[in-house]
Amino acid sequence: MNYKNEVVVEAYKLYSKLASLGNCPLGEMRSYTRDEQIEELVNQFAMHDHATIIVVGEQIYLVPIASSSPFHMSNETIKKLYLPNNATNLDIYLMYVTTLILLGEFYNSYQSKEPTRAFINMEEWLEAVNTRMDSLGAIDKEKLQKIEEEQEYNWQRILEKWMALDDVKEKAKKLAGVTTSRVSFLNMTKHFLEKQDMIRDIGNSEIEITEKTKVIIQRYYMDYEHNRGLLDFIYQFS
Repeated sequence: MNYKNEVVVEAYKLYSKLASLGNCPLGEMRSYTRDEQIEELVNQFAMHDHATIIVVGEQIYLVPIASSSPFHMSNETIKKLYLPNNATNLDIYLMYVTTLILLGEFYNSYQSKEPTRAFINMEEWLEAVNTRMDSLGAIDKEKLQKIEEEQEYNWQRILEKWMALDDVKEKAKKLAGVTTSRVSFLNMTKHFLEKQDMIRDIGNSEIEITEKTKVIIQRYYMDYEHNRGLLDFIYQFS
């Protein structure tokens, strides 16, 4: 399709702004929703960067959908911004697993396309992770090793990492545990997810997922072949 020069320029301006900030108020990008050609061009720019654009309420987001996207947050960036100085990639993998389990609690073990609950408290999240990790630990080591090779995911080390975290008097520690406690690890993950506008703290140690998260899960998350395999594996003992 041939586009007028002014359409291309406007689309490029909008995309550059969105690429720079990650998200923008919809009011600052009205031409994206009002002009089909501009919308089409901006979406094409995003596609070439292995990203997608989602509109949630009065906010518009640019979301990477592949690790090859320039907007994908690297492990080094996550460690630098959100994790302790001695953190490794294993901490990130555990954060990812605990996030999968958290979202699974909202989507009935990923069996539903719509959330089945409005919020979850931190103790319920901790209990859910403990349950999944216990199920993981019950798998025969040789079988688990074969699963690791198929999925290219080091479940044994993730399990060991979680089990090494302090589980003594977790309830008494509430949200103020030391960095070696499971509660504090979930709080660290919670902080990361809040910064990504994935969840929201609503008080009383309770959190809810955002509309951004709901859109991502409905449209993309459970359709990824690799993610689908991980989700089925994590919840196979439900």
